[in-house]
Amino acid sequence: MSVATPTGLRRPRLLAAGLLACALALLASIAASLVVGALPLTPGTVLRELVAHGDSEASLVVWEVRLPRTAIAICVGAALALAGVLIQALTRNPLADPGLLGVNAGAAAAVVAGILAGVTGQRGHLMLALLGAGVAAGLVTVVGGTRGPGTAEDGRLVLAGAAVGACLTGVVAGVTLLNQTAFDRYRFWAVGSLADQPLSALLTAAPALLAGLAVTVAVIRPLDVLRFGDDSGAALGVSPGRTRALALAATTLLCGGATAVAGPIGFLGLAVPHAARAICGSRLGWVVAYSSLLGPILLVTADVLGRLLARPGEIEVAIVMGAIGAPVFIALVRARRIPRP
Repeated sequence: MSVATPTGLRRPRLLAAGLLACALALLASIAASLVVGALPLTPGTVLRELVAHGDSEASLVVWEVRLPRTAIAICVGAALALAGVLIQALTRNPLADPGLLGVNAGAAAAVVAGILAGVTGQRGHLMLALLGAGVAAGLVTVVGGTRGPGTAEDGRLVLAGAAVGACLTGVVAGVTLLNQTAFDRYRFWAVGSLADQPLSALLTAAPALLAGLAVTVAVIRPLDVLRFGDDSGAALGVSPGRTRALALAATTLLCGGATAVAGPIGFLGLAVPHAARAICGSRLGWVVAYSSLLGPILLVTADVLGRLLARPGEIEVAIVMGAIGAPVFIALVRARRIPRP
């Protein structure tokens, strides 16, 4: 009778303990997000207003500004991180980013088209961004021919994404340069920010985000099996084509929903999966679990830093992500050998 070794018992326990530590870190970042801002609040004041919702200025700030903003940061951070995990596992490319599918460019093109057509409401822009993200990802999928054999490794999806993204980005740049009104409205969305976003924006994108999360959970095991090759996956009862189609759909829903709410936010979907694999290795289930916590931690922390660095104003979270993200990513790459997806 075989007996599990102490090491075999210890690793899952250590990984579970790491998840608990990440959850505590997320709670700390949420607390900081509720406290820090143009109107500084003490933790006691925030807790009091959360328990007994009043009509004071502090209550208004907590309930109408910081709680929605923090909730959006958590959902967007998790969505972009999970999208990064899926696209890197799908392409087996550690440098793949959710924007690879042209989602950001498609969302931007749809928003600009809506502005030219006279769509001014935030809900309209959200729906257009979701639609544009889906259309762009679908076009990349068709052009890349992901149903063929070996497409996870041969780079066609990467090349198709680069081509479609470059084309749509060029169209957006040309239109906004020629139309001042379109440029003035588009630039506020394009900067990537969590400021002035009501909870209704998150609720509008919630169906896409929840559907993407559900598909992600369903595709974890078959996508993990495909790491050993299509033949091995097929022998174990996994359909490579169906698995890749589901992973692409989940990536599109997650990244499209997040981009529609907060605008394009770079780096997070690229770096978080690397950080997760540095902690737990290449097992996709653990990578997904860690990424779903590390993504919100990173985005909420970046948002808090943006408020601190420019108080009483703020720096948009996408700018902060770019400033702190690159050094962190370089440190991760140089510190140790990161397992490939």
